[in-house]
Amino acid sequence: MALPDLDDLIAEVDRRCDTAHHPGGQEQPDWLALLTVAAQLAGQMQALADDLVEDYVEHCRMHGSSWTDIGAALGVTRQAVQQRFHAPHKRYSPEMMTDELRQAMTQVKRAAVHHRNNYIGTEHLLWGLTTEDNSATRLLQAAGVAPDTVHRSVSARLSMGASQAAERIAWTPYSRKAIAIAEARSEQSGSERIDCDDLLIGLAQVGRGVAADVLAEAGFDPTALDAAPADA
Repeated sequence: MALPDLDDLIAEVDRRCDTAHHPGGQEQPDWLALLTVAAQLAGQMQALADDLVEDYVEHCRMHGSSWTDIGAALGVTRQAVQQRFHAPHKRYSPEMMTDELRQAMTQVKRAAVHHRNNYIGTEHLLWGLTTEDNSATRLLQAAGVAPDTVHRSVSARLSMGASQAAERIAWTPYSRKAIAIAEARSEQSGSERIDCDDLLIGLAQVGRGVAADVLAEAGFDPTALDAAPADA
């Protein structure tokens, strides 16, 4: 994958900020408006870079690397890397999930292992959620989106990796954000356990990642849905 060069980024800023250009092209563009968009784009890229590093720090910690080793790999001190990444990620036990979501999680793990991926990405979560009938597929149907179409679309995005099957597979930052949103939604609805439809909405609301792209392309808009569960 080729990284964007500066010209590409400048062109993207120009595209995003077309209102900064005056009709006729005779006057100078609104440079402050362009600067604002450039700063926003840089922030998004930095957040993406931070998520990338965090993902691999999580893998290193999961597989026994010390903070000293991780700091050396990043070119910083052990203290610096601990301060940045010390907070442990929340673990979601099966007891926190409904029976349907636990069943879907079995499919999620199966997808990652089958494709030899060493991570649980949003694509694996969406694949698992749409494998069998559950509150997520019923929510898609209520929104006018065919679950089978979503399942086939996300299946096409799953790529083969080179990892050996592992008992513990780290979740990517977007996947963790999605289930955190799902947990908050289930709490707001008064439920003690996270359900499939909660996680589906979490995947959509993250707004980034394979699952969000697939759901958006399929026309699934969580903001247009009633807050009540689809099977209520």
